[in-house]
Amino acid sequence: MLKFIFFIVLILVVSNKQSVKRSPLVIAFYNLENLYDTIDNPMVSDDEFTPQGAKQYNADIYRDKLFKLATVIKDIGVTDHTAGAAILGVAEIENDTVLYDLVRHFLLRDRKLKIIHFDSKDARGIDVGLLYNPALFIPHQAMPLRVELPGRTKEASSTRDILYVKGNLMGETVHIYVNHWPSRRGGEVRSAPARAAAAIVCRKHIDSILLAVPYAKMIVMGDLNDNPVDKSIRKQLNTSGNLSHTQPQQLFNPWEQHYNLGYGTLANRDIWGLFDQILLSYAFTDTTQKGWQYQKSVIYSKPFMVENSGRYMGYPIRTWDGNNYRGGFSDHFPTYIVLRYIPF
Repeated sequence: MLKFIFFIVLILVVSNKQSVKRSPLVIAFYNLENLYDTIDNPMVSDDEFTPQGAKQYNADIYRDKLFKLATVIKDIGVTDHTAGAAILGVAEIENDTVLYDLVRHFLLRDRKLKIIHFDSKDARGIDVGLLYNPALFIPHQAMPLRVELPGRTKEASSTRDILYVKGNLMGETVHIYVNHWPSRRGGEVRSAPARAAAAIVCRKHIDSILLAVPYAKMIVMGDLNDNPVDKSIRKQLNTSGNLSHTQPQQLFNPWEQHYNLGYGTLANRDIWGLFDQILLSYAFTDTTQKGWQYQKSVIYSKPFMVENSGRYMGYPIRTWDGNNYRGGFSDHFPTYIVLRYIPF
């Protein structure tokens, strides 16, 4: 009798583990729009984000900013997985302090999220980072990838590093790249070589892994400051917007279809851009194989995140309008993809 009960319990435990493993996974990215602390860092240009600065940035504003971001992050992807995002790449964060404050916020602390972050040499002191749920993702390796900018575009050493993380995503090894490419300040054409340089660094690292592991599963995410159809993405990163026609050396870009339909993650002068993207290597698109596979892509935009009147109607409610605090969330909408599990 005891053996029979033990056998039944064993079946239930195994079934439960398989059920959890087969639940969809959410992978997200969010540009947090200038998430600074209030302390002046003499090594970077962060003076405006201090109590004495032009924005009169103080503890009350900082706490409100954290509350707004946590409100969004806690709900990203919960309709697909109750725990929300397994992995969340973030951009425009000043340091690890703001990330720790974010994951410890009362709206998020039950998730027990962990962070990965390296300081880069960006002139404004902003970096990228990774938040992850340790019950769903276990990192094994992390390092920054340095981006050297070409002459006559921006000052050397002034852009963000690319964050590379390798780890175990519910049973599979994945390689993650979190990007925040140089902006279009000074004009799209003039600044294009800087974004091309970042794309080339990312692609070179991808190719080095594919050379050793041709079927490696890779996730490239970030604020690329270019649209899915632009040269830096289509050519330098080598992407395809067609799921069924993606080739083994290409990255699948699900956001091409969103962009071609007129959707975006940020707007400027009534023109929408879709800079916030999550790209997948070929291995995530081959449904003849077992494991985690691409299911869908979503621009996360809820009514409370959207301007409902005035000249910015329909835009994301931003944190700042110049030096005026608007009390919004971010000037970017987050994006996420859902992975489904194909069993053995």
